[in-house]
Amino acid sequence: MLSSKVDILAFAAHPDDVELAASGTIMKHIAQGKTVAIVDLTQGEMGSRGTIHTRYEEAEAASEILGLQHRVNLKMEDGFFEINEENKRKIVEQIRRFQPDIVLANAMSDRHPDHGRGGKLVSEACFLSGLVKVETELDGLKQEAYRPKAVYHYIQDYYIKPDFVVDVTDFIDRKMASIQAYKTQFFNPDSEEPETPISSRGFLDFVEARMREFGRPIGAKYAEGFTVERFIGVEDLFDLK
Repeated sequence: MLSSKVDILAFAAHPDDVELAASGTIMKHIAQGKTVAIVDLTQGEMGSRGTIHTRYEEAEAASEILGLQHRVNLKMEDGFFEINEENKRKIVEQIRRFQPDIVLANAMSDRHPDHGRGGKLVSEACFLSGLVKVETELDGLKQEAYRPKAVYHYIQDYYIKPDFVVDVTDFIDRKMASIQAYKTQFFNPDSEEPETPISSRGFLDFVEARMREFGRPIGAKYAEGFTVERFIGVEDLFDLK
């Protein structure tokens, strides 16, 4: 398949990164008629809880809740993938395949080193994807150069002051359901898996509190925050909250 055009392409170092940080924004835009795909860089195989098999099952369940057009896993090495030519090309192939107007990517700095590395890797690949002399093929077909209009980085564990926020109040219940689709990873009182920093009830409370914090300045109950790589232009000051 040479092209499967979507409006938004979200990249994640691990399955569940997008659900935690940007799923409300994704569902809001799907409700407006936009199409969205997710590309997971790794299978999350280094996680202390669950297995590769359960992560795929959970990602599929979360994708159904979100209403995604496509979901792809590039099977880079969890915890050890590098910013190198091989991995950049893998991402360029997906950018040229999906031809998104907007790319969402991991935070540029975060507690998990994969997040910052993944955010930088995707950012560099978005630039390279627009160069005609960077040649790629997918399914045996040569791909044309393509560069997204914008790259936005969602905010994860560490607090980063957002450049803009998106009101996701109407989608809070479905967002939390998409997170809890990863039942091996997050709070489950019946689980016998080892405890991790994200498996407690308190972590889900933190996710909700972060959204409340981002929503308050715009008069929204819940919002998700993003940072930008360049100035944002607007046509009408009255569109800003």
